[in-house]
Amino acid sequence: MPTVNLKDVKAGFSGFVDQAIKGQFVTITRHGKPVAALVPLEAAELARKAMERKRPSFFNYLKSFPGEDSGRDETPSRDVRP
Repeated sequence: MPTVNLKDVKAGFSGFVDQAIKGQFVTITRHGKPVAALVPLEAAELARKAMERKRPSFFNYLKSFPGEDSGRDETPSRDVRP
């Protein structure tokens, strides 16, 4: 994975896009610190979908196991006033 300075990316952007098309990830730095990445479109789509995916709560995750009973008492532990 090549690491390049932002100034160099500006000067040769189309070349770095060609690298991404070929499947390479290009890390872009500013003042020596990584700040962005140029990645193939397929990788960006996978990352976007993973970030949008909703995850169940931990309790619902545990309830999803077959044959498992949470053993949780569903009655309120105290009176709740509106």
